[in-house]
Amino acid sequence: MKKELSAIDAKYEAQKIAFGPMYFQAVVALRELGILQFISNNRKGVSMETIIEQVGVSEYGVTLLLEAAEIIGVVEIENEIVKITKVGFFLLKDEMTRVNINFMNDVCYLGAKSMTDSIRNGKPEGLKVLGDWPTIYEGLSILPEPAKTSWFEFDHYYSDNAFPEALKIVFRKNPKMIFDVGGNTGKWSFACCNHDPDVNIKILDLPVQLKVAKSNATERNLLDRIDFHPINLLDRSQEIPQGADVIWMSQFLDCFSKEQIIQILENACNASSENTTLYILEPFFDNQNYPAAHHSLVATSLYFTIMANGNSKMYRVEVMKELAREAGFEIVETYPLIGDSYHTILECRKQA
Repeated sequence: MKKELSAIDAKYEAQKIAFGPMYFQAVVALRELGILQFISNNRKGVSMETIIEQVGVSEYGVTLLLEAAEIIGVVEIENEIVKITKVGFFLLKDEMTRVNINFMNDVCYLGAKSMTDSIRNGKPEGLKVLGDWPTIYEGLSILPEPAKTSWFEFDHYYSDNAFPEALKIVFRKNPKMIFDVGGNTGKWSFACCNHDPDVNIKILDLPVQLKVAKSNATERNLLDRIDFHPINLLDRSQEIPQGADVIWMSQFLDCFSKEQIIQILENACNASSENTTLYILEPFFDNQNYPAAHHSLVATSLYFTIMANGNSKMYRVEVMKELAREAGFEIVETYPLIGDSYHTILECRKQA
């Protein structure tokens, strides 16, 4: 929504952007040094002197960080008494915020300096701070810590909440064979096996990812029901096999450019029979109930640019529908905001 600002207010907003990285790291330091938690434990307020005595951080460090925290509304300070604000509470206790901060700090922060080069070259130029791969997907299973843990927590946070309601939708027609395309660690496949003892799954993904999924399936004694099909879907010579009742793509297509999405969906269309249903689950940024989700998803597009592959993003729902149509599918049903999640499911069938 357009908002008219005075010149003074506009200049202030510009300074928030200019110094944003510094304030972000101040919040990280407040959290990691235990200062914010200590203030939260004393909800009625605690003196600066007590904080310095109890958290084991110098007067200089505590003063510096709390002055920054006051500026951005994380704490309130009056007569040397410090109280945590609602913003500070969410920074400390909210799961979405925790996951997002860890992801930004551990996965994206150092690479963000390469934003301009990533846009210019169409490559994830920031990825080199984590490893030497053409895209992050080749390196997911061997990312250095803490980036690895933070990446998977971020990925699972924005998908797992959708699974309970998504399972009800997918299993309405009692599918016997599901292709989990871009199956990652196998969490969706395992959820399917738990939901229906008769279903069989084929996970399609890069070989390095299938090693992780297979190891996880082995631990769960599911190798008799889950098969593994190595595939690089950007290689036009590699085809999705036929025989699926359901082709499932969960937070998968946002990892690709529009042209690549059409290519992948054309591959899926060629593998589909008239009885095959394609389900696309995505957190479309224009189909969210709350501004915090919209804000986070648009920022995630910048991660794709600098760290993932340099050419993908989070999409609008109508854009994805049009790409599916171009690839040969019709949209049978749209299920918005599945369960307590950020996701929409598109149910698609091969065009007659």
